[in-house]
Amino acid sequence: MTGMLTRVETVTDLEAYVAVEGRAELVKQVRTKINELGIHYIYYQFVSVTGRIVGKGVPADHWETIAERGFQLVYGATANLFMNRHREYIGYGPEAAELVAIPDPETFCQLPWDKRVARVFCVCFRNREEPEDPGAFLTSDCRGNLKRIHAQFQQEHGLHLRHGCEPEMMWLKKGPDGRPAGGVTKPNCYHIDQFEELRPVFMRVIEYGRAMGLDMIQGDHEDAPGQLELNFTYDDALRTCDRLTTYRQICAQVAREFNLIACFMSKPFMGVSASGCHHNLSLWRGGEESVNSFGMETLPGMAGTFTYRKNGENTFLPANGASGWMPGPIGLKCIGGVIEHLGALTAIGSSTVNSYRRLWDTGLWAPVYATWGYQNRTCGLRVSAPGRFEYRSVDSMVNPYLMAAALLKAFDDGIKRDLDPGEPEQGNLYEAMAAGKQVKKLPMSLGEALECLAADPVIQSALPGEMYRLYHEYKYDEWERFMATVSDWDMENYLDCLP
Repeated sequence: MTGMLTRVETVTDLEAYVAVEGRAELVKQVRTKINELGIHYIYYQFVSVTGRIVGKGVPADHWETIAERGFQLVYGATANLFMNRHREYIGYGPEAAELVAIPDPETFCQLPWDKRVARVFCVCFRNREEPEDPGAFLTSDCRGNLKRIHAQFQQEHGLHLRHGCEPEMMWLKKGPDGRPAGGVTKPNCYHIDQFEELRPVFMRVIEYGRAMGLDMIQGDHEDAPGQLELNFTYDDALRTCDRLTTYRQICAQVAREFNLIACFMSKPFMGVSASGCHHNLSLWRGGEESVNSFGMETLPGMAGTFTYRKNGENTFLPANGASGWMPGPIGLKCIGGVIEHLGALTAIGSSTVNSYRRLWDTGLWAPVYATWGYQNRTCGLRVSAPGRFEYRSVDSMVNPYLMAAALLKAFDDGIKRDLDPGEPEQGNLYEAMAAGKQVKKLPMSLGEALECLAADPVIQSALPGEMYRLYHEYKYDEWERFMATVSDWDMENYLDCLP
């Protein structure tokens, strides 16, 4: 009709996400699993800026409603609803709206320690009624950000990230007051007898892990009290991050069952190794999805939870089928990107004040220098096997979604700018430095690392929208609170130093 305005309806990110092709069928499959497994209750969970698992629990009767409409929670949940040293909420004040979390049905899985309960990961959106960008992706959702960053990387390069991690942590005894009372075992590295002492614990972890889709592989006792490393098979970046998050939940539950403390703090003890979480990285073309049932007749969850990407072309292998350690051209450019941005990456991989105790406790193979080499643990990066390299400046407190996104941005920059990592370090770097070699060090404090991140727009782009502001506020407040705290060390060194 002449003179009348036509209103253009815009589909929001939230509406598009719920309506994506194939999702309705997955929602129906979850209902079948709920009925088949006898699920009564579901944890709807996402991951905060620090890697903490947050969300809500809802009776399983409401699955279809939550799958379509989601649930609401304050925006500040993405920052643990945490107050800074000035008693102000970090990231979002009490006047902020509530996010909408929409479950990813393919991540639905029964909890093996209480089979009446299941969990599902969610992606977060801005509230539907927000005056600006209603229903848009919530950029303070680290898991949702990784999904989008990885999708963009795949679209631009035709490559996807597969990585595995080495999640070290410590099993500590619990004292009468509930606080740590030392490690369960002695700090004897690779000692089978110490490993055996923790056998009831790690066998329970493996049992639960396999029931939740973790293809558990090798494990060992490391060289700190009660320190174990239990590895699971590498996979597509998002699933690896989800599995590390699941592994942490499993360890916390097993600790409750054995009246222990599952400690992911990087450096609770001086003079012994800290807990790292080395990331082994490679970029691939193609491949196919394969479900691992672990011999179970019925999967205790959706097939997506038990799916691994297999085969394809590993672009980090030596070029033209050559033997040896030298990565192919793409791998070298990616190493160049990581070396270029190592300072800012350290702010993500070594994300706490305590992380830097790991770097300062000398003589324990901590990754302090911005170099790379082959099977060389004196370097910050090492080619641990043909076809992959190990990023070592990352510890047990890492938020894996932020780390994977940041590494993708470093890879992207390395590929686009054709960055040369230089020659690999062949010898003992500490000896070379003693002989006069000049080597750049990593940031040696959280404050210094945050300054590197503030000066690096490439790695900042891994924390898009509100995420960088949130991360900086949270972590800089942590640094300020540390600097403003009088510790036992202060008292021991200065209490009676004068007159």
